[in-house]
Amino acid sequence: MQAIAKWLLARPHNAILGLTVTLLLPASQLTGGAIIVLLVLAQGVRFAVFEASIAAAVLMVASLLLGGSLSSVMMLAAGSWIPAVLLALSLLTLRSLTLTLQLSVIVAIAALLVFQIAVPDPAAFWQPYLDAMVKLFSESGLQLDTELLTAEVMTISAVLAFWTLFAAALLLGYWLYQQQAADAGLETAAFGQFRDLNFGRVIAFAMTLASLLAFVIDKAWLKDIAFVLFVMFMMQGLAMVHWLYGKGKLPLVAVVSMYVMLPFLQVLLVIVLAVIGYTDAWFDFRRRFKTA
Repeated sequence: MQAIAKWLLARPHNAILGLTVTLLLPASQLTGGAIIVLLVLAQGVRFAVFEASIAAAVLMVASLLLGGSLSSVMMLAAGSWIPAVLLALSLLTLRSLTLTLQLSVIVAIAALLVFQIAVPDPAAFWQPYLDAMVKLFSESGLQLDTELLTAEVMTISAVLAFWTLFAAALLLGYWLYQQQAADAGLETAAFGQFRDLNFGRVIAFAMTLASLLAFVIDKAWLKDIAFVLFVMFMMQGLAMVHWLYGKGKLPLVAVVSMYVMLPFLQVLLVIVLAVIGYTDAWFDFRRRFKTA
C-alpha cells in the first residue's frame, strides 16, 4: 500500500492513471476516494482537483469513443470523488479526524432527512434500482428476495453504505498520507489517530432521544435516524479494537481475524461493535484507563 501511495505521488500522470483505473473498479468510493484524500492532504486541494478533472476528462473521452454513457461516467466520478474532496478539506480545516467524522455523521443524517422530505414516494424511487438488482442476480443464476428490500431498507442501506465507504476512504487516505510523509522524513499535521475516535455524548444522546421519541410517537423517520446512528457507532467500536491492540491488550491476529470474519458475520459483528462504541461514547473507557 505504501509503495502504491508513493507511486501515486511521484508524478501527476500517475495520480491521474490511478484515479481513472479505480473509478472502473467495484467500490470506487473507497479506492478512488482514498486516493483523492491522499492527494488533497499531500498536494493541496487545487492540484488534487486538477488531477481529478483530467482523469474525468480522460474517462469521458473514452466513453464517447466506446459508445458508453457520458452522463453515467460523470455521475460516477462526481459521486466518488466530490465527497472525498469535501472530507479531506474538512480534515484540513477542522484539523481533527474525530471532528471530521462527527461532521460526516451529521451530514449523513441530514441527507437522510432531506431524502425523506424531498421524495414523496420512496418505493417508486427505488424500484428501478431493485429491477436492476433482480436482473443482475438472475443473470448470475441467483434469486433475490425483493420482499425484504422495502423502500425503508433501501434508503437506510444506501445512507449507511455510502457513509461507511467514504469514512473508510478518509481513514485509508489519511493513513497513507501519514505513512508516506514519515517515510520521506517529513512532518505531518497531527489530526489525531483513528484509535482515539469518539463520537461523543451529544451524538449518543441524539440516538437515545430519537429511539425514545420513535417509541412514543411511532414515526418511521425517527426510527430510521436512531438505527442509522446506532450502526454508525460501529466505527467507534472499531476504534476501540485498534486502541486495545495499540495498548497490547489484543494480539494482531485478533484484529486481523475480526476484519476477515466481518463479511461472514456482518450483522453480528456490526451489532457488537456498535454496542461497544455506543457504550464508550457515554463512559469514555479510554480516558478512564489513562487516568486509572
